[in-house]
Amino acid sequence: MATQIDVMPSNDPFTMKDLNTEHPRWCVGCGDFGIIMGLKRFMVEKQIQPHMTVNVSGIGCSGRAPFYFNTYGIHAIHGRAITVALGLALTRPDLNIFIHSGDGDAMSIGGNHLLHGINKNFNCVFIMYDNELYSLTKGQTSPTTRKGHPTQTQPLGTMLDPLNPISFVLGAGASFAARTADWMPDHLTSTLKAAFDHKGFSFVHVSQRCPHFDPENFDHKTTNWFSFIIHEKGIPADKRVAEKVEVITHDPSNKEEAFKLANRKHAYFGLFYHDPQKPCYDELLRRQVKEAKPKPRSGILDSFKI
Repeated sequence: MATQIDVMPSNDPFTMKDLNTEHPRWCVGCGDFGIIMGLKRFMVEKQIQPHMTVNVSGIGCSGRAPFYFNTYGIHAIHGRAITVALGLALTRPDLNIFIHSGDGDAMSIGGNHLLHGINKNFNCVFIMYDNELYSLTKGQTSPTTRKGHPTQTQPLGTMLDPLNPISFVLGAGASFAARTADWMPDHLTSTLKAAFDHKGFSFVHVSQRCPHFDPENFDHKTTNWFSFIIHEKGIPADKRVAEKVEVITHDPSNKEEAFKLANRKHAYFGLFYHDPQKPCYDELLRRQVKEAKPKPRSGILDSFKI
C-alpha cells in the first residue's frame, strides 16, 4: 500500500507539525512513538524535504510508521521492505529512503533480504525496531527474544539464545552499524544523522520498549546495564544520562573490536562500525547502464531483413 499525504514542494522551512498526519495507533507508552518522533526531529533539523522522502515498511507494529509521516510512503508485505526500497534506490537516487522494520520483519521472514540488502550496500537508512517480541500478534517469540522469557508460543520460556542483530550485520559485511534506544531522543537523533550522512546501507538497531506485552524489558529507569561508545568519528553520548553511564572510546573503523563489543552481554549504544569505502550496488549498476553500448549484430539472423 502506498501513501501520499500532502507532499508538494515548498521553499518555506517546515516544522514537526508539518510532518504530522493522523494520530499514531499504538499502545500507550509504545517505543514506536519515540522512534518516529526522533526521525521527524532529525528531518526538521536537517530540513530533509518531505517531497523527496519515502518511508518504506514491512509488517508489524513498525509497519504503520509510513502513515504517520507527511511524506511519500509504502507499506510493503512482510519482510520485503528492502526489495521495494532497492527498486526506489536504483531508479530514483535523488530520494531519501528510510526503511522501518521490526525484529521479526527484519531478522525472521525478511532475514534473507536483510542479508542481501547489506551486501548490496544501496543507499538508505534501515531502522530496526527491536522490542524482542512479536507484539502486533500479541506476544509470540521473535528471533531476538531473550532466553527464558515466557511468551504466547513458549509459555515456559524461550529455549534458544536470541539472534544478535549487530553481530549479524557485522558478519554480513555492513558498512554502517549503530545502536540506540527509543527513550534517548538526543542519542536517537544523533544516530539517525550519522546514518543519513553515511553513503550506503546504514543499519540502525533501536532498542524499543513494549510496556503492554513485555513491561519488564529494557529498564530505561536504571543505567547499570548499558554503556555508550563514542569517538570523534562516532556518535556522542546522550547528555541526559551520560553522567550516570560508563562512556568508552571505540574507533568505528576497528571491526574486530566492534564484534567484541557486540557480543558482550553488557549493552552498548553508539556507532559500532563505519566503512565509507564499501562500493554501493545501486551506483555500480547505474554506471554500468550509462556506459553500456549496443553490440553490432552478427550471425545468421542478420541475413533476414524486415
